Amino acid sequence: MIRTKVIRTIILLLLIFLAGGMLTAQESVQQQDQGINIPFIDITIQEPQDNQEVALSIQILLLLAILALSPSIIILMTSFLRIAVVLDFIRRALSLQQVPPNNVMMGIALFLTLFIMWPTLSDVYENSFSPFAEGEIGIEEMYESAVGPMRIFMYRQMGNNHEMIQLFMRMRGLPKPENFSQVPTYVLIPAYVLHELTVAFKIGILLFIPFIVIDMVVASTLMSMGMIMLPPIMISLPFKIILFVLVDGWGMITQQLIQSFN
Repeated sequence: MIRTKVIRTIILLLLIFLAGGMLTAQESVQQQDQGINIPFIDITIQEPQDNQEVALSIQILLLLAILALSPSIIILMTSFLRIAVVLDFIRRALSLQQVPPNNVMMGIALFLTLFIMWPTLSDVYENSFSPFAEGEIGIEEMYESAVGPMRIFMYRQMGNNHEMIQLFMRMRGLPKPENFSQVPTYVLIPAYVLHELTVAFKIGILLFIPFIVIDMVVASTLMSMGMIMLPPIMISLPFKIILFVLVDGWGMITQQLIQSFN
């Protein structure tokens, strides 16, 4: 009984303390003519005086959203997507589940992307970010100067295959463009993503063929010897790795991947 009374007394004191703290916090948040004072934070939130201040706030929010989505932009609008998918196909063709680790594979894809995209990124920096930082151009001009080289890069990768662009233009109900400049960016990006996935899957199929042959030969040999209970992958895995190392697989695939981009 004594313990119960003590516990109840402690709970009652805590409730009184919390209630007093909430009242104090409510009293400290006072709305004045100049703005709202937030307790424990030495800033004042002021109401916007005109539409320009509201537009500036919206631009800041959009900039923060772009920064938050920058990893997705890097993946979808650069060569990263094709390289990452092909590297994953290599690991699966070799029957390797965790070697090399995902962090290593993504790191290789990232640095190969920087190697391939360096001319385009340099163009964006020199003609877009650098003039904007020096105050020579505004935000709209910076966006147009930045998206131009990226559009050219994505369009060049498609070559003469414009089926994906036609698909999205048709689904959007847009007229047939006379030239590349009339293709909207929101149409070009998904068309480029699907094109890159298609190319990566074609490369993956070619990578699988020699390793499938090794699996078939090992499986047939084990069946003929009556070793049904022995998993063929345990025997074929060393032969796959030996073949991959003898033909300098990493160097060959890296060279072919870089040459596959226009």
